[in-house]
Amino acid sequence: MDSKVSETETEAVVFNPSDGSVLSRHPWMTQPAVDKAFAAARAAQPEWAALTARERSRRIRPLSAWLAREQENLARIISSCNGKPLQDAIATEILPGADAIRYYARMAPRWLAESKPALSNPAYLGKRTRIHHVPHGLVGIIVPWNYPLGIPLHEISAALLAGNAVIFKTAPETVPVGEALSRGVAELDLPEGLFQHLILPGSAAGEALLDDRHGVDKLCFTGSVPVGRLLAREAGDRLIPMSAELGGKDPMIVCDDAPLARSVNGALWGSLQNSGQACAGIERIYVQDKIHDDFVSALAEKVSRIRVGRPDDPDVDLGPMSTAQQRDKVQGQLDAAVAQGARIMAQSPLSSQLPENGFWFPATLVTDVDDDMALMREETFGPIIAVQKVSSLEEAISQANHGPFALTASIWTGKRRRGRQLAQRLKAGTVTLNDHLMSHGMPEISWGGPGQSGLGRTHGYSGFMSMSREQNVVDERLIMAQRAPWWFPYSERARQGLAGAVTGFHGQGPITRIKGLGRFLRLLPSLFQRS
Repeated sequence: MDSKVSETETEAVVFNPSDGSVLSRHPWMTQPAVDKAFAAARAAQPEWAALTARERSRRIRPLSAWLAREQENLARIISSCNGKPLQDAIATEILPGADAIRYYARMAPRWLAESKPALSNPAYLGKRTRIHHVPHGLVGIIVPWNYPLGIPLHEISAALLAGNAVIFKTAPETVPVGEALSRGVAELDLPEGLFQHLILPGSAAGEALLDDRHGVDKLCFTGSVPVGRLLAREAGDRLIPMSAELGGKDPMIVCDDAPLARSVNGALWGSLQNSGQACAGIERIYVQDKIHDDFVSALAEKVSRIRVGRPDDPDVDLGPMSTAQQRDKVQGQLDAAVAQGARIMAQSPLSSQLPENGFWFPATLVTDVDDDMALMREETFGPIIAVQKVSSLEEAISQANHGPFALTASIWTGKRRRGRQLAQRLKAGTVTLNDHLMSHGMPEISWGGPGQSGLGRTHGYSGFMSMSREQNVVDERLIMAQRAPWWFPYSERARQGLAGAVTGFHGQGPITRIKGLGRFLRLLPSLFQRS
């Protein structure tokens, strides 16, 4: 079987990665159905936007309680679609998703509140500016198969709370997860049609959401670099704002004073969680030579004890990979690295009892790697732990900053002050000290990184606020004045007065400034005279 999803002309066929069995079939939406979904969302959005942020928060908050109530069923749906163990589904998707909903619902009234900036110049004394945050209108959200619930929950909740309607395009591999999420949203008190779930082949998603006739007003995309570039070009041609999280090749730096046991355990989970299919998973480990051998020895022992099996078994650590293509890509990188001199130090056992049609791949520890290997340059997205020895922290920082990705990174050290100083030298959107990967689940911080890791930010204050547009309302209170000092008709007196304002507000020395202000003040009475 070449693919977990068969994109036929009429439907998506979703397969279970554990045994290759058919989970479900989903007809692609027709063009009339897509048009109807966009029209319904557009029609519902003004009513939703007219509510206060506090009222929208009240109506969105119950979605977190729905997640708590349905967590076991949701975990099994996620697990059957992409192969992650049930504990992974709860810890990395359901819990962070519920946290995000509650956090954004709590913060939305404060973040979206009207604000009044301080005056920049006394000449504008009659002006009062109010800054409002208005919704884009229709937000499109395209998500991948590796976190089919956790990723969209952040973006959907933020978009709705900001007053937008949402067009949600789920990954074909995980359509059942998208349908389950749609059922949860349907229980909320929202205007009919405000949330739309599209079932489309990947090749049709960009065309549908960026259509000139009814396309979205903002696009959020999580996926591959090639597709992200294509969508960014199309969005740019239409001047549509877009955020894109495209991937990572995250480094882990282990200092010679790092807490060894914690560092080994962190490397194990950060590299292998979700079978390594995480944009912010650890893909490169740089260990100072003083502790390199001890680190590798302890890590090899733990890798050999990783339990691979069906993800619905509560005692399994690693399920199958989500797709056959991804498994084959990872195998290709590993084979090439070994051919170039890399050493496989440990692998987890694969039981002969595992279904032969499953997309199985063992947890694998590799050493003696270098930057010439694709394993250390290109995104792997699989359960391989690659460790490279470095002689100094300067070398580690240089190696970590090498490459086109800059999503997250981590530093492991017993000296946190030094860790914070080193963090500022890393090219990464987020740097964690003595931990890795979990920052995606913290809704209080933004998510994203420069380079090929993407555009813009999601999550946190900045990600939430990107779901709205800033609108300034400047109110003139001195309407009894007949004109402003810079209006027509121009005159020498007006020019002198404005020149006096420049001198009075920005000149050097108190006497010079007082004289300038005097010229400006002599101009003011004329502004109230009829002319």
